[in-house]
Amino acid sequence: MTSLADTASRVRGLELGAVDYVTKPFVRAELAARVRAQIAVRAGARALAEKNAELEQAAAALARARDTLEAEVIRRTDELMATNQRLTHMNRVAAMSELAASIAHELNQPLAAILSNAQAARRLLQRPTPDVNEALSALADIVDDDRRAATIIQRMRAMLKKGTPRADGQNLNELASEVARLVGNDALLRGVALRLDLTPRLPEVRGDGIQLQQVVLNLVVNALDAVADRPAGARLVVVRTRGNGKDRVLLSVEDSGKGIAPAEMERVFEAFYTTKAEGLGVGLPISRSIVEAHGGRLWAENNPGEGATFWCALPIGEEKGA
Repeated sequence: MTSLADTASRVRGLELGAVDYVTKPFVRAELAARVRAQIAVRAGARALAEKNAELEQAAAALARARDTLEAEVIRRTDELMATNQRLTHMNRVAAMSELAASIAHELNQPLAAILSNAQAARRLLQRPTPDVNEALSALADIVDDDRRAATIIQRMRAMLKKGTPRADGQNLNELASEVARLVGNDALLRGVALRLDLTPRLPEVRGDGIQLQQVVLNLVVNALDAVADRPAGARLVVVRTRGNGKDRVLLSVEDSGKGIAPAEMERVFEAFYTTKAEGLGVGLPISRSIVEAHGGRLWAENNPGEGATFWCALPIGEEKGA
């Protein structure tokens, strides 16, 4: 409060730290209002400072929480990467085990036949009067079985070999017949009636014969497993081929087993899912991948009576010269 009312004095007072400027003579009501206004401004400034301090504390807490969360994310990511590496390794081991079991299963048949024929040839030649003709016939069978074993190995090597699959014209009747010959002895030992119902003059499909034959083989072997618990005389597997009259060829493998639970109808095609005590669950997923890579479809259905049927639909190949 001052009697100096000129502008320079007012500016000088404010520069020295005054928050307001009242000149004489003054009005009491005006002075009281100015004081109340300054008290309110001071209270507001103090409240704002306190809020700023609270916000700074909250920001610091958020920064600490962010740093903690980032550290936890890094730790969990490292754990998940390590777990994923372990699972990948386990998947590789499981796939290799399944592949080894498949190779052993297929090679067991021709190797067993070679041993049987070799023993028979030796007995025939050790007779007082050697039966040369029968021995030669047994040796010829050994040669055929050796070729079968070599074909199995070549097929497996081709499956594992990287590169673009071949896309030649394939006859599903021939592939099915070859698979039936490969598993014929096994079906006989299991007491399974393996039948072929093949449509003559079936249109060809285009694809990799080795891969498509592996699909048929997987389906037939699964069918043989599916009827294993059935009583003797009730174990039946039927392989059929049909044209759908349009642009597809159908191959089906039907068994007389107990069928597939509805909840498992699609799960059987999931990798590493299996209902077999000794299975690893890669045969059907691989088969579906092969069929889909050929532009086809692979699915399963329960039969009206008993058992299940696996269906494979493949597109008909282009006509030669087209």
